[in-house]
Amino acid sequence: MAIMWSNIWDVIWFFFWAFAFIAYLMALFSVIGDLVRDRSLNGWWKAIWIIFLVFLPFLTVLVYLIARGRGMAERQATEAAKAQEAANNYIRQVASTAPADEITKAKALLDSGAITPEEYTALKNRALAGG
Repeated sequence: MAIMWSNIWDVIWFFFWAFAFIAYLMALFSVIGDLVRDRSLNGWWKAIWIIFLVFLPFLTVLVYLIARGRGMAERQATEAAKAQEAANNYIRQVASTAPADEITKAKALLDSGAITPEEYTALKNRALAGG
């Protein structure tokens, strides 16, 4: 089926409604995702929200965002913080070098004259301490 554009306003209305539909779908999936992740809400309340989403989708999304929007944002921020912390821990684990490697690098710097024996001792002690 070909869409016939009679004037520019048809194009503008098409893009407006396409944007509105996509925005609605994003809000709907955000609500469903929040319902699934919310541990404070029991199964019966989740089922009631889903039933209302099926039969009165637009109104239910609006009510959910108004009634539970703050908690939704807090849960999302908590999940983002957990994911960031997990990523940071992984990076620290992968990027950390063994104390022997750090001592070898420090010894090479000492041998080349780039650091003093006191700095070498400090670097060696820090490597052995794990920090």
